[in-house]
Amino acid sequence: MSSVTVAQPAEPGTGTRVRRRRVVESRLIPPLHAVGGFFEMCMDTFRATFRPPVQWREFFLMAWFVVRVALVPTLLVAVPFTVLVVFTLNILLVEFGAADLSGAGAALGAVTQIGPLVTVLIVAGAAATALCADLGARTIREEIDAMRVLGIDPIHRLVVPRVLASLVVALLLNGLVVMIGLVGGFCFSVFIQNVTPGAFVSSLTLVTGLPEVVLSEIKAGMFGLVAGLVACYRGLTVKGGPKSVGDAVNETVVYAFMALFAINVVLTAVGVKFGTGH
Repeated sequence: MSSVTVAQPAEPGTGTRVRRRRVVESRLIPPLHAVGGFFEMCMDTFRATFRPPVQWREFFLMAWFVVRVALVPTLLVAVPFTVLVVFTLNILLVEFGAADLSGAGAALGAVTQIGPLVTVLIVAGAAATALCADLGARTIREEIDAMRVLGIDPIHRLVVPRVLASLVVALLLNGLVVMIGLVGGFCFSVFIQNVTPGAFVSSLTLVTGLPEVVLSEIKAGMFGLVAGLVACYRGLTVKGGPKSVGDAVNETVVYAFMALFAINVVLTAVGVKFGTGH
């Protein structure tokens, strides 16, 4: 005698719960895929960095490209920041009768704050967006797909030179901003606030030494590295037409700022802890 299976009625609300779960998954999975794809590209870039041949020509072209994009904004942003920080510190020092220590304040502000902060603004706002637009334009013209068909790895050929160029230029920009901060602080303190030049110069290394300079350069290098990786990832994952390239550029600015300010906070905390322990 054949057995008959009777379907059990579904529990009330089961369909609603399933639909809600699917909606939540559809909202969560794309960002998770994007994060996973970004870290996958980072690992591929790290491996391709040490694979010969080195793309020297592309590296120098991209470094010069980033310098042309970022140099003028760096100069225009560094001077107001310098004046603001040095002016505020000098007013505080004058109130305490320690105007001769203005050099120490200028060096501390330029090395630990002005240099990394301006580097964040310029690398994320100018350099990263330029790199993203360049790769995004190549992607929508299907140049990246053509390279893959020809057996050319776009990570090794395009991403690695751009990431290294962003890193090196960020280091150089940080040094330039620090130099502008020190020179601007000297001119502002000596010629406007009547601080003795010898006192300014002699107090430069009072609280700022090699560890602070090294930490500042580490910050700048991390900023350039992460901004270059974010820009290259968004440029390679563009889908659609020219409008999608503009959207990718805008997203690059937001993502790069978020990542770089988080890095700045972490490295600053590590530096403060290291300095306290030392």
